Amino acid sequence: MAESATEIPLDIGDSVRETVKNATEKVPSSIEGVAIAYLSLVIMAILPIFFGSFRSVKYLKEQKESGERHETMSNKDALMFPLIASCALFALYIFFQFFSKEYINLLLTGYFFFLGVLALSHLLSPIISFMVPVSIPNVPYHIHFTRGAGDARSDIINYKFTSYDVICVLISLCLGAWYLLKKHWIANNLFGIAFAINGVELLHLNNVVTGCILLCGLFLYDIFWVFGTNVMVTVAKSFEAPIKLVFPQDILVNGLNADNFAMLGLGDIVVPGIFIALLLRFDKSLARGSELYFRATFGAYLVLYFRATFGAYVAGLLATIGVMHAWRRAQPALLYLVPACLATPLALALVKGDLTALFNYEDQPAEKPDAKAAKKTE
Repeated sequence: MAESATEIPLDIGDSVRETVKNATEKVPSSIEGVAIAYLSLVIMAILPIFFGSFRSVKYLKEQKESGERHETMSNKDALMFPLIASCALFALYIFFQFFSKEYINLLLTGYFFFLGVLALSHLLSPIISFMVPVSIPNVPYHIHFTRGAGDARSDIINYKFTSYDVICVLISLCLGAWYLLKKHWIANNLFGIAFAINGVELLHLNNVVTGCILLCGLFLYDIFWVFGTNVMVTVAKSFEAPIKLVFPQDILVNGLNADNFAMLGLGDIVVPGIFIALLLRFDKSLARGSELYFRATFGAYLVLYFRATFGAYVAGLLATIGVMHAWRRAQPALLYLVPACLATPLALALVKGDLTALFNYEDQPAEKPDAKAAKKTE
């Protein structure tokens, strides 16, 4: 959900309104400030999708090389996801209505602090490995705690890490402490971007059909909870956790201490992002020499469907912002993002004759019964 989170001053009565007006009302945002805020949100939204998509290709390759089957979302999971999300959203709304939001946010802050440190550490790992001089050794460590003996032995803790990972955790803890103490919007965005990149990288849709089911379900979910009720807007404004990206519209007036925020939920980034990442992996599977190839550390492969859908996502995000300001009310971003992200690759596949290949593609094809029986025999 995209929204301008301008708070409304409390009604204090006509007799004293004029005397405290300047102290209670926020400084109106300039056109330039609003433009900077939403341009920054668009940039912060597309970067996790771009980097997360390419990291997802690398992650899937590593899983295949290790012989592991990565957990992917099934069609049933995609159907149930909007219902589960609706229950969670309404439960939060009820909690905020009957309980003090300070205590709820305190509990949630601790939970997201732990998750944020892990997400940020995972994101910083390749950066730290690149920046640390070769002269400093990367010492491996292995914590292995088991229960039982022989065939009955089972792992309780089996965690491998390096000295570089320790550096990443320490940096993440410092940023997390900044967030806990100040709740600054920059710290919030650092955690939010880390969540988004990790989400796009690690949450995999196995095929396009599952992606279509998920996007269509969340399309209806977003419309209902934004247009049909005030639940989504209320929770978004009350929920003090890095589950949204924010940027102040009055930054030109108040600097880094500005507090008149525009916001974009992480769901509007991660949900289309995992579908766009799937299309990038589909592009890799085609591997046509006549197309434009992207040459990077991840390998050389065409990115036709990825580029087209990525551009459609940006257009859908700009349309959300435009309609929101034209109608001056919160908009369900997936109302514009889902049609853009679904129609673009389907139309392109129809034109290029790839429709069958698109719907037949799977990251991890299901094992045939004969193969399963042979593996069991071995």
